[in-house]
Amino acid sequence: MGCDGGTIPKRHELVKGPKKVEKVDKDAELVAQWNYCTLSQEILRRPIVACELGRLYNKDAVIEFLLDKSEKALGKAASHIKSMKSVTELKLSDNPAWEGDRGNTKGDKHDDLQRARFICPVVGLEMNGRHRFCFLRCCGCVFSERALKEIKAEVCHTCGAAFQDDDIITLNGTKEDVEVLRRRMDERRLRAKQEKKTKKPKAAESVSKADTSEDLPGPSKIKSGKAEDPGPETREKKSTSAPRSAAVSGASSKAAKPPGGPLKRSIADSEESETYKSLFTTHSSAKRSKEESAHWVTHTSYCF
Repeated sequence: MGCDGGTIPKRHELVKGPKKVEKVDKDAELVAQWNYCTLSQEILRRPIVACELGRLYNKDAVIEFLLDKSEKALGKAASHIKSMKSVTELKLSDNPAWEGDRGNTKGDKHDDLQRARFICPVVGLEMNGRHRFCFLRCCGCVFSERALKEIKAEVCHTCGAAFQDDDIITLNGTKEDVEVLRRRMDERRLRAKQEKKTKKPKAAESVSKADTSEDLPGPSKIKSGKAEDPGPETREKKSTSAPRSAAVSGASSKAAKPPGGPLKRSIADSEESETYKSLFTTHSSAKRSKEESAHWVTHTSYCF
């Protein structure tokens, strides 16, 4: 051991006892929860979303997590997020006293991490983890729990949207709060699945009713006394009887015409000149004898 120079070792330096449990710094934990994304561990930047368990995320990180399925093991904190419907975009109110990086251009200024970027729009409390905050699933507005308790209403204080107790989700709550929110989330998803199952048979019934309604005659057909759609045999009978009836009606219409109607006149009987009559095939000059006509092989429509 040496012991030169009059050094006297103590017992805890020689004997190794049980390790002390490391305590997490509460201030550092609050800063990590309220200022950094739970999934990517980056600083929260708008647009900011929250899941049904009350954890804060960057929207870009959630989209990348859903698209890149190879890195699912890295996102255990977001394993309950199945789609973008599982998160709600938050409507946050900026804190006018928060300067951020505006006055720290040279990097020689101390950043006050205890001062929050956002505040409650009703009471004015800073959202730094020292006060309990919550948001509404229906609209995404963020309030402190004190504001909801002091101003009891069934309507959102900012946008006026109606909400229920099930829509209130605590941000970064305790383990007990997370268990309650997880149970509500499972019940909500179960209810949504059951509603989908009940909608499917209803849709099938509506389609079948529509088909039957198309087959049945309408009220106008029943009132007019029209029968249902005839079969193939009656259609054939109607199709055969149709030309007969047309012929009979044509004959009757011809018979019904008066005899004094306009008659067809031949050009040979007209009073035109012989030169004009010779242009037509009915003229005597156009008619030839068999000897003058061409052979049947060479006969065309242009030969006479």
